[in-house]
Amino acid sequence: MHYICPVCKTENTIDADFEISEYVCKSCSNLIDISKNISAKVVKKPVESVVLEVGQKGIIDGTDYTVTGIIIRKYGSTVFWREYYLKDKKGGNAFLSESDGHWVFLHVINAMDVKKKLNDKVAEFHMKNYRWYETTQCTIHAAAGFFEDSLNFSISNYKEYVNGTQMISQEQSGSNTEFFFGKHISKYKVKKAFNILSLPNYSGIGIVQPFYVNVTQAINILAVSALIICLIQLYVVGTRTNALVFEQEINFADVADKEMVSKSFELSGGSAPLNVEVSSNVDNSWANVGLGLVNEKNNEIVFASKDIEQYHGYEDGENWSEGSQRESFNFCGVAPGNYHFVISAERQEPLKTSQPAKYISPDGNLSISREENGTVSVTNQSTFETTSFGDAKMIKKDSVSTLGQLVHKILGKADIDSLLNANAQAESISATSENKSVKIKAEWLPVSFRNFAFVLLFLIALVLGLYFGRRAFERSKWFNSSNSPYTYS
Repeated sequence: MHYICPVCKTENTIDADFEISEYVCKSCSNLIDISKNISAKVVKKPVESVVLEVGQKGIIDGTDYTVTGIIIRKYGSTVFWREYYLKDKKGGNAFLSESDGHWVFLHVINAMDVKKKLNDKVAEFHMKNYRWYETTQCTIHAAAGFFEDSLNFSISNYKEYVNGTQMISQEQSGSNTEFFFGKHISKYKVKKAFNILSLPNYSGIGIVQPFYVNVTQAINILAVSALIICLIQLYVVGTRTNALVFEQEINFADVADKEMVSKSFELSGGSAPLNVEVSSNVDNSWANVGLGLVNEKNNEIVFASKDIEQYHGYEDGENWSEGSQRESFNFCGVAPGNYHFVISAERQEPLKTSQPAKYISPDGNLSISREENGTVSVTNQSTFETTSFGDAKMIKKDSVSTLGQLVHKILGKADIDSLLNANAQAESISATSENKSVKIKAEWLPVSFRNFAFVLLFLIALVLGLYFGRRAFERSKWFNSSNSPYTYS
């Protein structure tokens, strides 16, 4: 169809077959009354975030549509939204409404199919209840295209009822009232349907915008996942057992300044942690064990090192202790196969000390004592004169001092070390005990409830997150409604 504007003589065409009452000239923006072929008024051109053009074609849900008209409606002085009039090939009407980047796809419905309840706060359509959201007064701000009915530029009332992603919209212009059924449509679907390069970005939450995730489907998927995980864990528990795969005692002397290659052992089943326990008879000392786990198939090696420390003592009237003679660690995620260890170990060397001893001459005039650090003290029991020497040999070399002469006089050529050793005390002979070896045990742990529990807790947390997330989303959606089911502080 084509029409010549009586004002500017511009030809206006539309590839659609329907009865037109008015059109807006694309050149001079005059609203032309078809029956009289005169201008009714000049209207503004729709320019605010308009992304479709009159005559543009697109496919929505398998139906071909042509954009026949565009109207921008205005609420207050700053709020605008866009309505695109669509016609299919059979002459059926549809509408796309866009506000703040949120799109709704609407069709006209019979007013008799809509029932009002609870003082018009609930509308029923096809056995489903829709809650009243808001009533908005608006006017036509701008228009373009071809229209079956005359445009009403007076104030119109829009009353909207919402149920999830669907809505019932009641439009009242003067004495004329129409009802529309609408549902959310993704902007990406609109973009694909009409081959649009760009669309307005989202702002806020749309009146029928769905939650970001389909909660029902997500919970069903998570429930099935949890069931599968439980069945797998049940199978693992029933078919596999934790097993001791390696145990050996290593002498520190055998690995001094070198490494030892252990015997091979096999790990069978799925990937799992390999728990290693190392122990040594440390006492106020330390030891260190280095292990390299070697995969005999590809010679890949994973290294680990562990310190074993144990200290104790007495201080400020209290006994204290720290550390342990036993430590453990894991090689995580070890795949099945044949393995061996490359072992290195070292320890704190024990402190060598002399055996405490004391010798008193038969006449009681001379005493000789040896401390743990090897120092030898000589005392004249008559005068209580005392001299310390580094060792017994130094005493024999002293023939000048009074004590030295006294030692030579009483002991003569006797061996002082032999005299002291013969009278040795029974106390400890070293400051630290001598730990000679380290024990290494490795246990294969294919059965683990830890990861199983973590996964289930994660799934439960996801379900709770989805539940409370959707609730917060719905609260935000209804925040501007006069009939919100939520309370706000």
